[in-house]
Amino acid sequence: MTEPILDLGPQTRIVVRLAQGVGEEHLAAPTPCPDLATRHLLGHLLGLSVAFRDAARKNLGATTDTRPNTTVPDIGPGWREELPRVLDALAEAWRDPAAWTGMTRAGGVDLPGGVAGAVVADELVVHGWDLARATGQAYEPDPAALRAAHGFLRAAADRNAGQGGGIFGPVVPVPEDAPLLDRAVGLSGRDPHWRPRP
Repeated sequence: MTEPILDLGPQTRIVVRLAQGVGEEHLAAPTPCPDLATRHLLGHLLGLSVAFRDAARKNLGATTDTRPNTTVPDIGPGWREELPRVLDALAEAWRDPAAWTGMTRAGGVDLPGGVAGAVVADELVVHGWDLARATGQAYEPDPAALRAAHGFLRAAADRNAGQGGGIFGPVVPVPEDAPLLDRAVGLSGRDPHWRPRP
């Protein structure tokens, strides 16, 4: 049996650990994502985890058809139990080698399974960084997921070089000898030195 291209489990477990470190006092705090407080970032992580779980299973419908910018995501009262459960299901769905083949859909966009897998790796790595920065936690992403995220973001920046480079915002220049995480964050349109204002 063919192995999946990337096991997302190590990165989803890191995101779960970060979410467990979120206190009630953090929920209204700003994040590196413009216009999203921490509670909205957590809501976005919930929604994308469901969407990409279903994309991996080729279970296309409402969860995979909804564009991410249609509403401001939020969390409900049970998010602390729900998020780890959904992230575990996401990782398990992408352990099936079939998830990485054929076509699927996420965010209302049809795309190859391998591209969808790279997108979700990027989402987990970059939003893990967002969550860590917003809540003052240490962050070291899974190295394999980080390499996949950086490769996806670098290719997207190269394709969009004439329009500012990034697919999530203009690329923030970062030295080539900077850590790989800083380079990925810059390619995602974020400043690697972002900190909440005191």
